[in-house]
Amino acid sequence: MLQKTSWGGRDPIGTAPAMAGRDTRLDVFRALCLLTIFINHVPGQYLEYLTHKNIGFSDSAEAFVLISGLSVGVAYGGRFVAGARLALTLKVWRRALTLYVAHIMTSVVTLAIFAGGALYFGRQDLIGEINIRPIVDQAEQGIVAMVLLGHQLGYNNILSMYAVLFLMLPGMLWLNAASPRLLFGLSATLWLAAGCFKLVPYNFLDEGYWFLNPWSWQFLFVIGIIAMTHVRRGGSLPRTWWLILPSVAYLLVSGAWVLFSWWNIDFSFGLPAVLTGFDKTFLSLTRLLHVLALAYLLAITPLVSRLTRLDANHPLVMIGRNSLPVFIFGTILAMAGQVLLFVTGKNPIIGSLFVVAGVGLHFVYAYYLDWLKEVGSVKPLRAA
Repeated sequence: MLQKTSWGGRDPIGTAPAMAGRDTRLDVFRALCLLTIFINHVPGQYLEYLTHKNIGFSDSAEAFVLISGLSVGVAYGGRFVAGARLALTLKVWRRALTLYVAHIMTSVVTLAIFAGGALYFGRQDLIGEINIRPIVDQAEQGIVAMVLLGHQLGYNNILSMYAVLFLMLPGMLWLNAASPRLLFGLSATLWLAAGCFKLVPYNFLDEGYWFLNPWSWQFLFVIGIIAMTHVRRGGSLPRTWWLILPSVAYLLVSGAWVLFSWWNIDFSFGLPAVLTGFDKTFLSLTRLLHVLALAYLLAITPLVSRLTRLDANHPLVMIGRNSLPVFIFGTILAMAGQVLLFVTGKNPIIGSLFVVAGVGLHFVYAYYLDWLKEVGSVKPLRAA
């Protein structure tokens, strides 16, 4: 059996950094997820075939939520203590409000991009894309539904889920401080109940529901919080063959399943779909285990830790450090890319060129955001 190793320090990824300053490893992985999300949100071009969704059950959305949970464990895990809970709760809820406003803003801009494309290119069929039609056909109800999170546009459904998770976060932190096992048990129960009984926020304008169910995805978020809290308290990830071999085997089977399209194989045995299916809305167990197996192997690999411990001014670190504005930027850019592909007959070459340029713009925008912070931190000289 291999020896245990700390999840951090000089080796694997995830604990409190061994050196002073911000640990850049989570920033790097967050940046890679943001770039992958952007690429996948412009479907119909060649680069999307290079992302890891093509070789496994989960994709960058699961990875990003897990990383967010780990980041929350770093930022708030040791601070939710008596005397500071109210102030921290208000801070967290203010972040939830920011996420809500960002969601509404990106949805409105998305509507404008598609409506503008329909007008400028004379392609009214654009209004039938990404669930826009119900808002256009029922404008009064549509606006109210969008503001009340009762209608979501395609590819604009992550921030609303995050806003709900941050509303729940103070309770998560309180339970985590009292008993991480209790938090895990309650979170797992909610995940299972949501999947079995279809507990999910519903839309107003149609008979559908949220694409990313917060009652399901909170489980992955909580796992990240608990894992990071554990290692920050001096715990470690066991580096043992009885975890490594099943993780590798599961990733290989998952990759083969996707590559060879074995979706017609039925192994449900009458069990609920949340345990045996591949549903993204309710975060089926197959997807959950895939992202956890991948994260575990990355976390215990010293080479990965060394490669992702970059300088604070590295472009990837800049993107990860400015995750929310970069995500908003990438979403808006992806919506413009979808319109471009639509009006050019879904030409994959044009789409690929757009995505390459868009990835480059992500780095430019992150650099610009850091530059703004630097300019804002410089105090003006006063006259003598």
